[in-house]
Amino acid sequence: MSRYRAYAPLTVCRHACLIILLAATPALAQEVIVVSGPEEIISLLQAEHWWGEERHGVELASPRLIVTGISSRWQENAAALPVPEKKEIFYRLMLPLALHANAMVLDSRARLQRLAATDAAGGTIDPEDLEWLAGAARLLEAADDAVAEQLAASGDGLQAVVRELLYRLDVIPAGLVLGQAAYESGYGTSRFAAGGNALFGQWTFNGSGLVPQQQRAQLGDHRIAAFEWPFDSVRSYFINLSRHPAYEEFRRLRADLKAAGKPLDSIALAEGLFRYSERGPEYVKTLQGIIRYNNLQIADQAVLRDEPMRFLVATEGTSDADRIRSEVDAMRATGEIDAIIARMSLE
Repeated sequence: MSRYRAYAPLTVCRHACLIILLAATPALAQEVIVVSGPEEIISLLQAEHWWGEERHGVELASPRLIVTGISSRWQENAAALPVPEKKEIFYRLMLPLALHANAMVLDSRARLQRLAATDAAGGTIDPEDLEWLAGAARLLEAADDAVAEQLAASGDGLQAVVRELLYRLDVIPAGLVLGQAAYESGYGTSRFAAGGNALFGQWTFNGSGLVPQQQRAQLGDHRIAAFEWPFDSVRSYFINLSRHPAYEEFRRLRADLKAAGKPLDSIALAEGLFRYSERGPEYVKTLQGIIRYNNLQIADQAVLRDEPMRFLVATEGTSDADRIRSEVDAMRATGEIDAIIARMSLE
C-alpha cells in the first residue's frame, strides 16, 4: 500500500445504493459524500491524508470512508490506468470495509464474553440475548437446531456454545482480506464484481446469482453469489470463513497463533485456505505472493480512524451529483437513512 492517484473508479449502480451498508449507529452514519469526477476524488483523498506514501513506522489509520458500489465503469477506467495505480485504488477503498467487518466481529466477541461471564456468575441472561446467541449459533453452525432451540428457551448449554462461537468468529487480518478480494475479483474488474459487487468468488446453489460462462455439469446449478452492496460481499466472506467445514484449518491456525501470543499474520493464515480453490496449495502460493508483492501485511495491524462513518458516491457529472445530493437530503429528512442503517448487522 505505497501510493496511488485518485480516480473515479467506483460508482453506484443506482442512487438507492447510497446508504445500505453497515451496522453503524445513526449518529455516526449521516454524511454522504457525492463527488462528480476525478478531480473531486483527488481533492477528497488529499484532504483525508489518504493519498501518497505511507510513513514507515507509523500505524496505518484508515478513514471511515465507505464506497457504496462497483459499476462497469470501473472496468473501463481500470483498463486505462497503470497497474500499480489500479491496485492502490482498489486497496485503499477496500481496506475500510475489511476493518469495519473486523470491528463488528470484535463487538460480537465482546458480547459473547459478557454473556458467558454473566452466566458463570449465576446471573440471569435476558431472553433477547439468548435469542441472539441462538441465532449466531445457527448462522455459524456452532450448534445444531435442537441445541440452539434449547439455548434460546432456557439458556442450557450456553458456555459450550459461546466457546465454539469464540473459536469460529474472530478477526481476519485485513491484508488477507485485501489479497483474496484482489485475487478473486481482479481488483474489482471481474464481471462478477461489476455485475454483483462480488469480491470473493463465493458460490451459491440456491438458483440466484451470476452464472459462470463455463458451468461444470457435475456441480449442478452453481453460480457466483451477487450482492447489493460491496460490504455485503465482505460480510458474507467473513461468515463463510467462520462456519464452512472447508476452512477448519484456517480457524485452527488462527486459534493456535492467538494461543501462542503471536499476531494474526496474513501470510501464515493463508496456509489454511488451500480448499478455497481447486488449485489447492498452488492457490495458497499465489495468494501469498500477492500479499508479499503488494506489501499487504501492513494492513494486518491497520485501524479505523476515530471519526464518523461516511459514504462515498461517485457520479458521472455535476448535474447528476446535484440530483443525488438532493435525494440524500430527502432521505435524511424522512428518517429513511437512519432506518436503513438500523437494519444492518454482521448477521
